[in-house]
Amino acid sequence: MRRAKRRPEQAARPAGAAAEPSGLIDLLGVAAVLLEADGRIDMWSPQAEELFGYPRSEAVGQYAAPLLLAPEHQDAAVTLFADVMATGRSWAGAFPVRRKDGSTRMIEFRNMRLTDNLGDHYALGLATDRSTLRQVERKVALSTRLVTQAPIGVAVLDSDLRYLDINPALAAMHGVPEAEHIGRSFRQILPGSPFIAAEAVMRKVLASGAPVIDQQVVGRTAADPENEHAWAVSIYRLEDHHGNVLGIANVVVDVTDRYRAAKKADQAQQRLRLIANGSARIGTTLEVERTARELADVVVPDLADMVAVDLLDSVLQTGRTDLAEEPALFRALAVKTAYPTDAAQAIVPPGRLTTYHADHPASHCVRTRRPHLISHVAGGDHSRIAADSEAAGLLARAGVHTDMAVPLIARGQIIGVMGLARARNPLPFDEDDLTLACELASSAALSIDNAILHQHIRSAAETLQRSLLPQVPPRCPGLEVAARYRPAQAFSEVGGDWYDVIPLDGQRTALAVGDVMGSGIPAATTMGRLRTATSTLADLDLDPARILTHLDKITRDLDPYLATCVYAVYDPRHARLHVASAGHLPPVVVRAGGRPELLDLPTGLPLGVGGVPFETTTCELGPGDRLVLYTDGLVETRHDPIDERLEDLVRLLTPADQSIEETCDRLLRQLRHPAGHDDVALLIAHALPLTAEP
Repeated sequence: MRRAKRRPEQAARPAGAAAEPSGLIDLLGVAAVLLEADGRIDMWSPQAEELFGYPRSEAVGQYAAPLLLAPEHQDAAVTLFADVMATGRSWAGAFPVRRKDGSTRMIEFRNMRLTDNLGDHYALGLATDRSTLRQVERKVALSTRLVTQAPIGVAVLDSDLRYLDINPALAAMHGVPEAEHIGRSFRQILPGSPFIAAEAVMRKVLASGAPVIDQQVVGRTAADPENEHAWAVSIYRLEDHHGNVLGIANVVVDVTDRYRAAKKADQAQQRLRLIANGSARIGTTLEVERTARELADVVVPDLADMVAVDLLDSVLQTGRTDLAEEPALFRALAVKTAYPTDAAQAIVPPGRLTTYHADHPASHCVRTRRPHLISHVAGGDHSRIAADSEAAGLLARAGVHTDMAVPLIARGQIIGVMGLARARNPLPFDEDDLTLACELASSAALSIDNAILHQHIRSAAETLQRSLLPQVPPRCPGLEVAARYRPAQAFSEVGGDWYDVIPLDGQRTALAVGDVMGSGIPAATTMGRLRTATSTLADLDLDPARILTHLDKITRDLDPYLATCVYAVYDPRHARLHVASAGHLPPVVVRAGGRPELLDLPTGLPLGVGGVPFETTTCELGPGDRLVLYTDGLVETRHDPIDERLEDLVRLLTPADQSIEETCDRLLRQLRHPAGHDDVALLIAHALPLTAEP
């Protein structure tokens, strides 16, 4: 054989020039066989040993056809071999090959003629198992179809995250042609900030090999730069047959519709939560200003960056809407911003009266009784939503870009307007936001209207109450008298507390303090009737217990009302005090130079209960002594035991060195709760020597 001398020397391979072996070649197990021109085997590769089962020593020098083929296939193979050697045309096909172990395997062949430098011909045969080849072909075909035709985006990137291949679907998602992807990095194609995290995930997959499945990425691409899209991205590390890292594969599914539907559902849930929150937080009291502030607290920051709640002043003053004069006069009740901003200076502050120009959203709401939405406030439109030009400049500098006004309608009449705006929140108000604002405004309007109605009723009751109370003379025979009445504060109604000072014959003075159980105008009216009855009975010169007995009968006719009362008669000539109680808290006697003490007397039952006699108690009340009569609103609280509160009252009356006017003010200031859930009647009588009268 002449092959050895005809074979050129293999040149030395430069360092670093070796390429990585192909995993695909190894996977196919391609065998190489070199044949002499007469069909004898000259070279036999290790893969041939594995594929055909014959070791090199048994194959080299043998004729290939009789070694590998069954007799019935040998003639066909020899003919094909001769054609290749004669014409130089390659041949490809399959033959059933007989292995050394006797088994038969279908082998795919590729045969070609080779010519050396002396002009001698050889045949190179490449062979692989046909089933393995068909399996690889099917996978390649499937992958190709999926990559090129599926709506799912697919890309292959190298270890530096440069695009090696990309399918049309993903190129369309990016808005960049396929050819422009190749060789460019991931961040060059998708430079937006939302894709920074996606790049970090890719590098993590490259480093760890652990795939990431359905990572959601939300952002904007050149395909649709005006709108956000969402993608479910799965990332896999690619390795060859030897485990060498080739790069990564990205599989991308556009889930924008699902994302938007989920976002819309989430927004709907947020709106429901906001409505539920509003129902729980708006209208907790019957105070107009507080209810308006509660509305503002609910909508900022969840719905708007800033809000103003204005009521028609005619509603506040009279309880009725009066739009006879234009422009409508508003009173600002509540203002809130989500963060410090110059825009707050453009909003009318609470308590201030204001009017708005005819094109202002608030004026529009009052005229039409319909909400007014400005989704996009352009550069010159800030004057439309501002009270004046200065306010327009402040709103523009603050970045206000969307605005809406919602009418406050209760019992069929418009009572005010709620204005909302956004600046930092980049989303414009839409119809869903408007619907939500109208829902909150409707609920709040009814609460505000209830508070206004209550305010007017309360004011009327308080006016009636005060008109029914006497003008206390500063001095009576042997007495200096001071009295106070304080109505209930916060959302509570005016009660039926009263006091009276009645001059009697013989320089005596009747002192009375009472409390009708109830509130509002009916309680005030009942209080007036009882006070009138007390004055009438006092003229009959009856014992205090008898007075209470008659009042008890009168009160029973005023069902369902009950009342407590303490009635005392002071006789300065004998320094005697005659007193009886109908279920009332005990008076306090402050002895001159001594400690104050609660007067020990039978409590009795409230007026209107009936069936139990009242008792009169007599005690000394000399010059310098003081008598303190009061109603439960002075000492009772919701959390403190009444005994402790009575001890506080006694403590505050020591020492008795202040005037009785100052003492009244001090007791109210230090004992009464700031919220004032009950009204208070307080009367202090200071005994004087008869000679000290002017």
